[in-house]
Amino acid sequence: MIKSPDPVKRYSSAKARFMKPAIMNFFATEFPHFFGPYIRDLLADKIISFLEAITPDITSLRPGQLIWIALDKNTRGDSPDRKFVPVILDLITEEDVEKLTRGVTPTNVAMDALARLFRQAYQQGGILSSRDAGLIMHRYSGNISLMRLQYEKLNDCILPHTGVLHDMGSSISHKSVIVTKSVIEKKDPALVAMEVNHSQSAVDRYRKDYFRVKTAYLYNPDPEFISRVTGFSKLLVLQYIEIIKNENI
Repeated sequence: MIKSPDPVKRYSSAKARFMKPAIMNFFATEFPHFFGPYIRDLLADKIISFLEAITPDITSLRPGQLIWIALDKNTRGDSPDRKFVPVILDLITEEDVEKLTRGVTPTNVAMDALARLFRQAYQQGGILSSRDAGLIMHRYSGNISLMRLQYEKLNDCILPHTGVLHDMGSSISHKSVIVTKSVIEKKDPALVAMEVNHSQSAVDRYRKDYFRVKTAYLYNPDPEFISRVTGFSKLLVLQYIEIIKNENI
């Protein structure tokens, strides 16, 4: 039997203290009959790559920031193949404190901070839901939705969140906002898409849906009838009817 060199005997076991060997040892110990050395090596590399992808360098964080694992903005939350991305968010900034110093109410500062969270996540390839924002800000998701709607109304905008971009939840108002901008205000649909963080195809689809409701409305203005023939919810139909009534004012 060939004797191992003294440096190998002295130091080789120290390798087990590092991440990849530790992961490989875990599989060797806990699943000894399932994975050979080659598969353990591949699995360890995959796990390390995954951890690096969701844990950005915390040394770059500034006071008031946090890391959140957000849903990839190109992935639906109800998809079986969800993808996530790490995003760095400004939970509180020097500007927030300055606003409070000037006498701005905490409610208004929180509303601005909420808008910032939604926008920063989207700019980094992620998308927040009301539940995400509620967890971050320690509020009920229902309260978050009310704050978001109030901010959007005051600032004539639509914040990027799962209810808007993925048509999830009860977010219907964004559809009427898009139709109002493109039909009542006669804005270019491409410009509307940019303003509301939507794709051109989504804006075109909402416009098409609106004109379907309008056609049915001109035939029979009863919301129940329109809901049945179009397949849209009564709430959405009622919002579109309000736009129809204002279209020629």
